[in-house]
Amino acid sequence: MTLSEGYSRIITDESLRETAHHGSEEYPFQYYLEDIWLFDFHCIDWHWHPEVEFVLIEKGTADFLIGSERYVLGAGTGIFINSQVIHRFEAAESTVIPNIVFSPSLLAREESPIYRKFIQPVLDSPAECLIFSADDSGQKEIADTLVSVFALQESGDVCEIKTVELLLKLWYILYGQMEPAEEASGPRSSARTRAQLQIMMQYIHKNFRRPISLDEIADTVLLSKSSVLNLFRENIHTSPIEYLIHYRLKYAARLLATTENSVSSVARDSGFENIGYFCRKFKEVFGVTPGEYRKRG
Repeated sequence: MTLSEGYSRIITDESLRETAHHGSEEYPFQYYLEDIWLFDFHCIDWHWHPEVEFVLIEKGTADFLIGSERYVLGAGTGIFINSQVIHRFEAAESTVIPNIVFSPSLLAREESPIYRKFIQPVLDSPAECLIFSADDSGQKEIADTLVSVFALQESGDVCEIKTVELLLKLWYILYGQMEPAEEASGPRSSARTRAQLQIMMQYIHKNFRRPISLDEIADTVLLSKSSVLNLFRENIHTSPIEYLIHYRLKYAARLLATTENSVSSVARDSGFENIGYFCRKFKEVFGVTPGEYRKRG
């Protein structure tokens, strides 16, 4: 069993859609064995993808931010993340998460009755995710089937037809667990809400090196400041300005690790006008001063 290698962060486009291809066009399925702790800033940052995702926590504990909710999950529990749902994983320790990402079209053609009856209702469900646990008798079969999928990928003799057989079983169990759309208690984040968030984040990413006001951010989507604050807090658990500051700090950390620029130069290049404030915020987030961070890296 070897942890996935080759990158330490999620790469997204300006809409936060993940740019990586999961599998191939002919076989849109990918298995990963990852440790959240090994990613930049010990998190798999905000992203979304059209594929669905199943994650099982093998070791450790992590915060899973799914849409507007936060879940703290430990070893033996898992989560299904629906298509096009924005999510982020955070860890305060080594947290190993075998996971699979695949297109539902792998299971059946979109025009087929199987897709219409069993797959589309899950994709259209207001439920953004489903938590499951091996300790729960009603959910144990999901976890057990997922473990079988992982074991097959790790066997060294991967058989696509056996994988799809297990995925169909996994999906049928999931279908029985998911809340029907007409009975669900609340709507998923609308496409309009996701688009508005993405537009504002994109604006922040493009302009973070200069002073940005909440008014400017709100103007990009023609909303009031209070509406923008609510959108950020309900969906990514922070305010627009806090998101901006954190984005600047992450950029500064990369500069400290990859350049020999002075701390004051790094602060200015990252959008901070006050060096003292930059140093205080940096230590608040990373637990060390910028100078200590550079030496440690």
